[in-house]
Order: sequence, then structure tokens, then C-alpha cells
Amino acid sequence: MILLPALLAGTLVSLALSARSRQTWQAPPIQAPWVAILAFLPQLILFYLPATRRLIPDAWVAAGLVISQALLLAFCWHNRRLPAFWILAAGLVLNLAVILANGGFMPISPETAARLIPQESLQALSLGERFGGGKDILLLEESTRLALLSDRLLPPGWFPYQVAFSPGDVVVAVGAFLLMALQGRRSPGIRFPHYEEKPC
Repeated sequence: MILLPALLAGTLVSLALSARSRQTWQAPPIQAPWVAILAFLPQLILFYLPATRRLIPDAWVAAGLVISQALLLAFCWHNRRLPAFWILAAGLVLNLAVILANGGFMPISPETAARLIPQESLQALSLGERFGGGKDILLLEESTRLALLSDRLLPPGWFPYQVAFSPGDVVVAVGAFLLMALQGRRSPGIRFPHYEEKPC
């Protein structure tokens, strides 16, 4: 969920920089957007559609999550000429590493989960069970492989919307912010001349 605010913030910075330099803002020259759409489809079916997310066996859910992450990495490879995509890819690799190390799901500890749901709801869950019907699985931190990369980070307590996220998510968000923000960047003091094509 931190991806959308990062994209929005980057876009606002980019628009401000473009306006300051009196340049027309353009969207990033992203290649193969269909790969990103294809990568999101498994997550839409597995985690967001109420009609399907409770019906699919966990083994299929884990496989779908891994496939989705792999497709997102392929999307980054298609856009490797844009520097921000290397940051995006690094965050995806961190997330994929901890997901693969823990059976195809993103681990979340009971301590972190307790910040998100009432205690009585948490007590009804068993260790190793999916958390909230999403990509997370409830695991003790000492039983979690690559625990430092799990969904262990939370917004400040005063923030109105509480959601757990991973260090990989933070790296992805930084990459998304830079992808948009750099579109409006201009070197200070440099004017960009307009070239006209000359007939041969």
C-alpha cells in the first residue's frame, strides 16, 4: 500500500519541477506495460476479489504470488534503461527472497499482527495460517527465515491506516518515487536547446 503514495508524491514533485523549469511534463517512457498488468492479475484473483480469494488452495496461492513477483521482475528487465527500475527490481528481489524462503508467502509475526487486528481475532488464528486472506502467513519471528525482510514495519501509531510492510516494499516505493520524480528534473543553469532536423 505504500507504493501508491510513493507514486503520487513522485508525480507531484515531477510536476513541480517541470513547472519550475517551464518544461512540458511527460510520463516515464515505460516499456511493455502489459507485463505489469499480467503480473497484477494473479494478485487480483488471489487476494482482492472476495469471490475467488477464499476458494483457491493455499498451494496455488503461493505459486501465484511467486509467479506475480517473477513477472514484475521481467517488467523491470524490460525497463532496465531507466535507472529507477534497478531500485524497483532490488526491492522485488528482497521480497521474493523472503517469500521463497517461507513457502511462498510473506511472513508476519504475531507481534506485528497484534497492531493490525483485535486480540481476540488474532487468538483465533494458528501459526502457519494465512493472515487476512492475503499474501501474509502468521509465523513466529524465530521460526521465520530471513525475518528481517518480512512484513515487520508499521506506520506511526497516529497514522489513520495501519498496514504492515517489508523493507523490500520500502525499496520498491523509493524506486517508484524516483521513477516519477526524475521526469521533472532539470540541471540548474542549463538550457535545453531545440534542434530542428535539417534536410539531407
